Amino acid sequence: MSATLEAESLYRFFHAGDDETLALQGVSLSVEAGELVAVTGPSGSGKSTLLSCLAGLDEPDGGKVTVGGERLSRRSEEERARIRGRRIGMLFQASNLVGHLTVAENVALAARLGGDGHGRRVRVAEVLERCEIAQRAHARPGQLSGGELARAGLAVALVNEPAVILADEPTGELDSVTAIRLLDLLGARADAGAAVLVVTHSPDVAAAADREIPMRDGRVAT
Repeated sequence: MSATLEAESLYRFFHAGDDETLALQGVSLSVEAGELVAVTGPSGSGKSTLLSCLAGLDEPDGGKVTVGGERLSRRSEEERARIRGRRIGMLFQASNLVGHLTVAENVALAARLGGDGHGRRVRVAEVLERCEIAQRAHARPGQLSGGELARAGLAVALVNEPAVILADEPTGELDSVTAIRLLDLLGARADAGAAVLVVTHSPDVAAAADREIPMRDGRVAT
């Protein structure tokens, strides 16, 4: 039985003139349903490149990614976007919110892109409540505090109840109380059966995870 999220021998390299940078060098990992896994390592270790490949936002030069047994890599951008919309929730530092839409409109857009219209309004209302952002449903991202932005972004990531949740430094800009609450919400999704992978520099986040995968120089450190 395959893991919910699986990467097998991922390679990714970038060229700048005659120079070649090996961002990923044979990275393999798996995350099971119900797990919260932290990927750690210094800046430049390949964590962000790995996350982009796992989300299907970038294509590895070698190896493959599968989500729920369905191959994500080596597919067209349209196919990767379809799989991502149905199976993956993303919480990235660059924000997954559209600036001119309200919080509720952002969550509804994510629900629509997920492809299932059944009970959409109910799902949107429920996830806004669950992420404790319902009271700011009609605010736009520019009107939110850092903690509110994080909870709104999480609502977008969770609205389709994805099998996989990928988060990039989700607590990086948050105060300790808000960070703990966000981790609690991610942990609750893992408890509900999602495979959650968090890229982080935070020892507290790593300690709260079920398992830590350390990276260095584009490889899983041993």
